[in-house]
Amino acid sequence: MSLSHITLSSGHSIELTELRMSSTYGGMLEGYPCKLINDMKVRSLQRQAERAFTSRPVHLVLPSREYPDETAGAFGPVEVLPSVACIGLFRSTAVASELDPVLHRSALTVVWFQTGVDVPSGEDADLGLRSICWEELAQDYEL
Repeated sequence: MSLSHITLSSGHSIELTELRMSSTYGGMLEGYPCKLINDMKVRSLQRQAERAFTSRPVHLVLPSREYPDETAGAFGPVEVLPSVACIGLFRSTAVASELDPVLHRSALTVVWFQTGVDVPSGEDADLGLRSICWEELAQDYEL
């Protein structure tokens, strides 16, 4: 059973089968969000996904970054990522048309950031998620 279905911009439909969410800045005790910190957080989340799901390709949806009107500190201007960091496992029909659709599926692990804790679904999912080029990124597997 899937958690949700997302219709990509290409019209392809994918299913979300597992979702891990965490606070983007949870555990940040000192400093402030800036480019250096955010780049480390993005890389760390991507590495976490790669270690957790070694049998699937991992794709990072580049996060939006906001620059609130605040005084720059020692590490440059304040830069804020969306508040929720996500790792999702998606599956769909096989990419390769010659594969038996009964025996094969395709899968992709996706890393992204979003503003709320809602499960992405349908055509209302984040544009970055819906813009994934499934045919190029996903990997086929046999059931």
